[in-house]
Amino acid sequence: MRFRRRLRSRIILAFLVFGTGLTVTFAGITLVMREWLEDELIETTLQREVDSVVEQTRIDPGSGGAVFFSRIEGRTFSAAKFANVPFAWRAFTDGVHEVREVGSDGVLRTYKLAARKADDYWVFLKYDITEERRTRNALFWGLVLVVLGFSALSLAIAVWLSTRVLRPVTDLVARVRAFERGKQPPPLAPQFAADEVGELAAALDDYSHRLNELVVRDREFNADVSHELRTPLAVIRGATELLLAQEGLPDKTRERVRRIDRAARHSTELTQALLLLSRSERAAPTDGETSDVATVVEQVIDTYRPQLGNKPVEVVIERIAPAQVAAPSSVLAVALGNLVGNAFKYTPAGRVEVRIEAHRVQIADTGPGVGAHEATTLFERGVRGEGAVGAGAGLGLAIVRRLCELYGWRVSLAPREGGGAVATLEFGRSA
Repeated sequence: MRFRRRLRSRIILAFLVFGTGLTVTFAGITLVMREWLEDELIETTLQREVDSVVEQTRIDPGSGGAVFFSRIEGRTFSAAKFANVPFAWRAFTDGVHEVREVGSDGVLRTYKLAARKADDYWVFLKYDITEERRTRNALFWGLVLVVLGFSALSLAIAVWLSTRVLRPVTDLVARVRAFERGKQPPPLAPQFAADEVGELAAALDDYSHRLNELVVRDREFNADVSHELRTPLAVIRGATELLLAQEGLPDKTRERVRRIDRAARHSTELTQALLLLSRSERAAPTDGETSDVATVVEQVIDTYRPQLGNKPVEVVIERIAPAQVAAPSSVLAVALGNLVGNAFKYTPAGRVEVRIEAHRVQIADTGPGVGAHEATTLFERGVRGEGAVGAGAGLGLAIVRRLCELYGWRVSLAPREGGGAVATLEFGRSA
């Protein structure tokens, strides 16, 4: 099926079917016309001759039974000798009939037998058409060979023509595939003639130009937003550090300032991660070293803990093995933050366990859990779970999935045995 779907294959198949069909039609018409003309000529001649023999016999009874041509035998029977008519001929009515008989040489031969049964005379003219039938069979097989030859010729021409016709299209495909990612591609239209392929190239040029403008505007906007947000966020964090450094600050006020500081840090991390996603660029840790997963996990839990409020939920961090990731802590914090934040949000009571292993982090909760059918769809943009509560756009897990694609990580969500859900973030052996 894949072969027949290709444009070149369709051209070849169409040309082959057309050429073969045309040749078969011509051959069929040739056979039918030859058969019809031959039979019409022979039967008309025999019919006319048999009527003539009857009239001549009536005029000259002594002329009956004469042989007219080498392959035509005429036999006349008078009313007194009807009993001498060959038994096989007696049932034939007036007209021309086709008869097969074994000749004197023991060979099966085919005849045209013209019968004329008058009251006084029965006249039969027998014409040997064995050679005509052999010629017809030879012509049939000759035409079969001609059809096969023309089909092969049609196939060869179709392959050659399809290559010539589709050469501009394949050239266009090769030029499009050669475009370098992240660079403005060169114009295509000047490389092609002013035909349908040239119009397609011009349309691709126009689309590429508009798409490039959109990408440039998007990157500039993200860069501008990130740059402009860094200053106020830095000011907020600086102010919170000064407030936290003051002595005698009430405990409630200190906790509120810490929440502001955590929110500002989270906003900074999210801004950096979104900027990387918009540029589709991977970045190494800002300090040139790997990020410690356990440290980031603690910061993330500290940032999202206020979501628990007064819910009776126990948070446990289980460090099985040290883990290091070659990625900025901000990117890791955003990925883990969405997973931990969902666990805190959808767990009304019970336990949230964060398990740190050498190459992965697992977040297990005792909430309502997720169905196996929706475990993968939740990572699609704008999709929320069936039991989702509160406001939300369904973007958190989609951002996590995009970060994983950018850094070669894997993220999955599955039902937890005994109730709840388990989110797994795998960094891979090379992380």
